[in-house]
Amino acid sequence: MLKGSARKHLRGLAHGLRPAVQVGKEGLTEAVVKAIDAAIEASELVKVQIAAERDERLEIAATIEQRLGCECVGTIGRMAILYRQHPDPEKRSVRLPD
Repeated sequence: MLKGSARKHLRGLAHGLRPAVQVGKEGLTEAVVKAIDAAIEASELVKVQIAAERDERLEIAATIEQRLGCECVGTIGRMAILYRQHPDPEKRSVRLPD
């Protein structure tokens, strides 16, 4: 569980990112989950664009968190910002504030 200051820092880092994956009309398919997992594995912090109604977007973001063991650090419109720290300290590209 991330502290508020860490969440704020991650949202700031994500500001310039483009969406890595898009969840389309078909919803959260297995292929989309695998693509999100690969994107998080590669860069730790990703934006995911979710094409759904507001309530459904929050539900989809929560499902992604559960299935992939990541955290949704913020949502902006149709974007969800997801973060999962890389298990290998050598490969971590995002530094969290203390």
